[in-house]
Amino acid sequence: MTNFALNAEVRSDLGKGASRRLRRNASLVPAVIYGGDKAPLSISVLAKEIAKLIEDEAAFSHVIALNVAGTTETVLIKALQRHPSKAVVMHADFLRVVADHKLTAHVPLHFVNAENSVGVKQQGGEVSHTISEVEVSCLPKDLPEFIEVDLANVEVGQIVHLSNLSVPAGVELVALAHGNDLAVANIHASRVKEEGAE
Repeated sequence: MTNFALNAEVRSDLGKGASRRLRRNASLVPAVIYGGDKAPLSISVLAKEIAKLIEDEAAFSHVIALNVAGTTETVLIKALQRHPSKAVVMHADFLRVVADHKLTAHVPLHFVNAENSVGVKQQGGEVSHTISEVEVSCLPKDLPEFIEVDLANVEVGQIVHLSNLSVPAGVELVALAHGNDLAVANIHASRVKEEGAE
């Protein structure tokens, strides 16, 4: 499991104007830490550090050690506000992680054996992914980096649902807990083949 760390400074100059100045003059991203039994804390993070951190998709489903003025907070990325046209983070929300409290986080899905699945290799079908991540609920120590979706035995016309996924112990799929057995992926007949048959 990769360890993620980030350095931050406490921010006392608050408001829109202050946030603009931070971004423009110091290449800093305004952010906030909240949750747990402590008060919310306004901080700033170096823009290049947060850009480097989020290059790795695993950063979104990992507990991050956030060093703020000599103390370390364990947090999750809860939300990122990005610039509408540039690939720049404008603001970040971090959620404090408490060891014995369940948390909810979005975890990416990794699709495996797609090219070798029965539906593709033997039946000439094509794979369609319906969702690329799932929301999970678990204790911080059980948070998975990703959830694997094995398509090896999926045939043309079959749909893989949340209930078909193999989820690590202690991890609950939020949608499934609410009775929504969402479609994750399916294999359908190749359009090229259909047109040729017509």
